[in-house]
Amino acid sequence: MDRREFTASLVAGGCAGMCVDLTLFPLDTIKTRLQSQQGFYKAGGFRGIYAGVPSAAVGSFPNAAAFFVTYDSVKSLFGTSASSPMAPVTHMIAASLGEIVACLIRVPTEVVKQRTQACPTSNTYQVLLATLREEGFRGLYRGYGSTVLREIPFSLVQFPLWEYLKTLWSWQQGHTLYSWQAAVCGAFAGGVAAFVTTPLDVAKTRIMLAKAGTSTASGRIPQVLYEVWQSRGMSGLFAGSIPRMTFISVGGFIFLGAYEKVRRSML
Repeated sequence: MDRREFTASLVAGGCAGMCVDLTLFPLDTIKTRLQSQQGFYKAGGFRGIYAGVPSAAVGSFPNAAAFFVTYDSVKSLFGTSASSPMAPVTHMIAASLGEIVACLIRVPTEVVKQRTQACPTSNTYQVLLATLREEGFRGLYRGYGSTVLREIPFSLVQFPLWEYLKTLWSWQQGHTLYSWQAAVCGAFAGGVAAFVTTPLDVAKTRIMLAKAGTSTASGRIPQVLYEVWQSRGMSGLFAGSIPRMTFISVGGFIFLGAYEKVRRSML
């Protein structure tokens, strides 16, 4: 990948991330509160729906930029054509590595954001200071493992499906897709991936919101999922799946559509 392509991926990814995170923030707050241990209304209900938005605003550009720079760099490195049988494998590897890098930025902002969403009486700055005071810098990376383990399966479904749908639609109409068509493919792929990975998202949310020193805070995903299953059954494992699917489907449309539009205009 040359310098021009690198810059295009960086800027397009960052712009796409900011667009989706800030536009759909209220849905993300509702999902977090539905998944929290204290329940939706005790976590704030519909009050303070923009609690935690400064954290999302700061982290969204570098997080999405890091993902797409890694994703496009790995795709370029493998040099696999869209019609190759190895293309889905390339997209899976690229997406997985992209998520590992992006989570280094995403997790600290997500920890602060979700704790503020679940406690709307505090602001972002207060939550950040409390986390650093009580848990140190490592507290900002609470849930890194569970986030990566949620994001990799998500990307393994979303990105190969997105690339496949784009290739199929492009082949059927005989020319490259318009940005809005790539966005439609992104919305469908995102919705499917969101539903499949909701239990992992529930576990990630519980781990990030748990009090320091508790068994949940230790970050053992199977244990957290078992506790949710015991207390709330299957509905607990898929808590927040509707706002999550809505958020990620609409988000996929905006995110991947904006990415394609900005990248093409720069290239």
